[in-house]
Amino acid sequence: MDAAFTAEQDEMRRTLREILGKRCGPAEVKAAVRTAAGYDPELWQQLSRQLGLPGIAIAEEYGGVGCTPADLALACEETGRALLPSPLLATAVLAAPLIAALGTAAQRSELLPPLAAGGLTAALAVPGPALSTALALTGENAPGEWAGGGRAGGVQARTGEDGGWRLYGEVAQVLDGHSASLLLVAAHTGGFARSRTLLFVVQGDAPGLVRSRQATLDETRPQARIQLRDTPAALLGADRASADVLGALAATGCTTAAVLAAEAVGAAGRALDRTVEYVCQREQFGRPLGSFQAVKHRLADLYVQLQAARSAAYYAAWDPQQGGLALAQALEALRVTAGEAIQLHGGIGFTWEHDAHLYFKRAAADELLFGPVHRLRAHAAHRAGLFTTPQEKVAV
Repeated sequence: MDAAFTAEQDEMRRTLREILGKRCGPAEVKAAVRTAAGYDPELWQQLSRQLGLPGIAIAEEYGGVGCTPADLALACEETGRALLPSPLLATAVLAAPLIAALGTAAQRSELLPPLAAGGLTAALAVPGPALSTALALTGENAPGEWAGGGRAGGVQARTGEDGGWRLYGEVAQVLDGHSASLLLVAAHTGGFARSRTLLFVVQGDAPGLVRSRQATLDETRPQARIQLRDTPAALLGADRASADVLGALAATGCTTAAVLAAEAVGAAGRALDRTVEYVCQREQFGRPLGSFQAVKHRLADLYVQLQAARSAAYYAAWDPQQGGLALAQALEALRVTAGEAIQLHGGIGFTWEHDAHLYFKRAAADELLFGPVHRLRAHAAHRAGLFTTPQEKVAV
């Protein structure tokens, strides 16, 4: 494994940090999240045109840059530093890989180029607060029970009189679901007896689709409630019998975890930098606050934890199968660093006017969406067989 960054990766990181430094300061972030879209469309288009950000991991034949998920993770480390509110996660990390994996040739040719260009945004709608299970981050998604079905609710898909598909149901906590031009909806087919989960493509202006933005802990990750009332939809893929939807979701979950780990590391790094800068300037008893040994020890512990999380995130970018453990370590580092940042900023750190609370909210919201740290680690340990007895291994 070569852990060194290439010249192209260094240039991408430098350019992205420069753009975000000019266009995505704390004031701009707070203003963007309060718009109807929940992000700055002009900045999104600039990042799409200048860097090809939404198409980094999309193949060149579909208008993308053709890079690896590692490059996308590296870019998301910079967006995490700025807490950039954008449809990048929902579009490029969650939706685009599923379209590439499951879509027909016609669907890939129709949908991936506008997604790569930034003109089309997408969102993944999973029934209930089960996104982490659907992506196989906190539990196996093989049974598909996370999607409801039967009397358990969720979204139902039925064939209409015209032979097309119709969706019925409600989905909450859909990332960027209020503004996405395209929705990928996980729905049940086959009735109660032969129920299975499939993915369907729903246009943002489809009849019977009702969307409302929800109040969220982290405003930089806008979420929506989606209601489907006899809504026309298209099956993602050609054959519902052979579509490996659960496998594609699990594979997407590995990449998503690696990208989220890098993003959390970027946010934690920025929170630590701002805290170090503050304690070096703030004076108490006639000397800088950062000169006290107790403060130095706390900052040193944060630095060590951050560097360990960064190493894990970079390794997961190279091997996405390790994404769950890397995400757990990165989220824990972000939560601890953001909490210490609030403490070390003193009274001002607890105010809404200061930006320290934004990092703490990002850490808490990501754990709510993608799984708490202990469950991420427990599932990773289970998959690795750490708690399997020798007899059980032989039986398997």
